[in-house]
Amino acid sequence: MLKNILKKQINEIQKAGLYKEERIMTSPQKPVIEVKNNASILNFCSNNYLGLSSDQRLINASIEGIKKFGFGLSSVRFICGTQSIHRELEKKVSNFLEKEDTILYSSCFDANTGLFETILNKDDAIISDELNHASIIDGVRLCKAHRFRYQNSNMQHLEELLKKTQKHRIRLITTDGVFSMDGFIAKLDQICILAKKYNAVVHVDDSHATGFIGENGKGSAEYHSVLDKVDIITSTFGKALGGASGGFTSASKEIITILRQKSRPYLFSNSLSPSIAYTSIKVLEIIQKSAESRKKLVSNAKYFRQEIQKIGYTIKPGEHPIIPIMLGDAHLAKDISEDMLNQGIYVVGFSFPVVPQDQARIRIQISASHTKKHLEYLLDVFKKTGEKFNII
Repeated sequence: MLKNILKKQINEIQKAGLYKEERIMTSPQKPVIEVKNNASILNFCSNNYLGLSSDQRLINASIEGIKKFGFGLSSVRFICGTQSIHRELEKKVSNFLEKEDTILYSSCFDANTGLFETILNKDDAIISDELNHASIIDGVRLCKAHRFRYQNSNMQHLEELLKKTQKHRIRLITTDGVFSMDGFIAKLDQICILAKKYNAVVHVDDSHATGFIGENGKGSAEYHSVLDKVDIITSTFGKALGGASGGFTSASKEIITILRQKSRPYLFSNSLSPSIAYTSIKVLEIIQKSAESRKKLVSNAKYFRQEIQKIGYTIKPGEHPIIPIMLGDAHLAKDISEDMLNQGIYVVGFSFPVVPQDQARIRIQISASHTKKHLEYLLDVFKKTGEKFNII
């Protein structure tokens, strides 16, 4: 019975053009990668924003970390899973984000699912942006607090909900720092003004900002000059900060202490592996020492945004290196991504339910490791493909 039901669902997904293929890479994560059954191709759909995923300095640090601290810990933090490097990394992250304390998780997904139910109860309210990441949505579902959603980046609607929820003990506003399918940076400056006015707490998931957004790469809160006003930051080491895995929450000592005592993904999941903890310390040292990669990333994103619009494509406005090429139709997005793969460009079409119905797109992600030649070739392929499919 179950097998037949699932087969039917799979067939429906395929017919709707929503089936997600997994292309197999046979090389490290770089701007030029090897994909099974294809020659070397240019990669434009990775979160490797600073180009650190295969940086030799990080590879060396990872090997050194394994030699010094072993491969794994086979334990959770409070039993037998805390090494000196875990505490050191937490201090480094806290200093970087200008927060009192930090707690490490296996992923930012775990950081988000372990946050809300730990610090809130049935007397509280969560007010969440409608385009928040799935991990925030799942974290909110686990919590007994009353739930409210405001329209994406709509400050008027947010204020209406803050007025409506004044009877609740704690009101927590939660938002992505950067909305990953659109490349929009959240209006944290305005959110913080409203939070102060209505005595609310602000949480930001900054996974697509930590390390490269803001003058010093401290994320969307620094970009809006409200780092001291955002109460809780969750983020990841799995994107710009080396691209391996692992996440964290940075906040006041009281919030972090209660998370250490009660947060289920922290208490019941293995510690972050020694090689990742050790190497993440090195990553923070690298990005604080030099802004060269951040500047290159900004330049690359600006150039591509300008040139792709000249060709005739519609993109979401902004300045982030996430650049959605809006196509509308799910089948079209998938067909174009497959056609571009045959021309040596690795991109992925996104469609419902990852993005809203009839808003299918190809999401380009620019890296500091892309050269001008890489970008020019990408633009050339987009031009040829657009003409072939009669969309420009």
